[in-house]
Amino acid sequence: MSQYQKLLLIINPALRHSPAVNHAAALAKASGASLHIAGLIGPLDLLSFLEQGDRETAREAYLQDHRDWLKAQTDNLRTRGLEVTIEVAWADDLREDILAHVAEMQPDLLIKEVQHESLLKRAFFTPLDWYLLRHCPIPVYLVGASSFVLPRKIVAAVEVSDKESPDNELNERIIQQATALAMQCGADLHLLYACNISAGYLADMDGLTLAELTKALRKDLEKNFLKLASQYGVSADHRHFVIGHPVSALSEFANEQNVDVIVMGKVQSGGVDKLLGSTTEHILYQVPCCVMAV
Repeated sequence: MSQYQKLLLIINPALRHSPAVNHAAALAKASGASLHIAGLIGPLDLLSFLEQGDRETAREAYLQDHRDWLKAQTDNLRTRGLEVTIEVAWADDLREDILAHVAEMQPDLLIKEVQHESLLKRAFFTPLDWYLLRHCPIPVYLVGASSFVLPRKIVAAVEVSDKESPDNELNERIIQQATALAMQCGADLHLLYACNISAGYLADMDGLTLAELTKALRKDLEKNFLKLASQYGVSADHRHFVIGHPVSALSEFANEQNVDVIVMGKVQSGGVDKLLGSTTEHILYQVPCCVMAV
């Protein structure tokens, strides 16, 4: 049985060339899942200048125009054998409305196009995509600029520890989601760990040179990464132990290797990390591919 029975796609119907519709439809077709497309529209400032009666008429006409457009899109999808339902509605609070849809529908996956925000805006406001990564209780599939609607190369980005028995619960969920997605789409699955050995790792160690400590720690991390890869049957040529900061290392790998989807963990962070954003959040603005966060 497919891991996906019900998919929820959130779109802004005013952006009529979003690639997310085709990505969601292709994934629904490959998995045999039903697809619900919710076109949610935020408040329009221009309507506030109209009289009450004219405002309501304009609001309804605006909604109907988008309903007609979305119906035409889904009629085409249904001819391809997809089970699709649609809605177009106003959203006074887009964040909460999306989470309310998730709570009510209980889909297996939330799909949405990446919404790029400027660095200045991110410094003062939490972007919508970051908010969903932090608060959505189900996996989130954020569609980037990948040219293939069905992924051909999927990378599961994992974390390993230098400890002998690391807690691999999140790694397990990441790899399981990535494996299932790869099987359904007929894609190649790769496993990657970005090894970032910083001074923080070495702060409490003495008696050895920095070079010796770095070499020893890297060896332990690589050993545990290979052990994890073997545990899940990842072939040797699909294992990637790379050196560097996770954001830059993943971005470089995704660009050079033409990756279609990166599957990562949604780690709840606090304090300064929460203000600055997690690795997964920053990856959204660095890679040309889709990101699935679990």
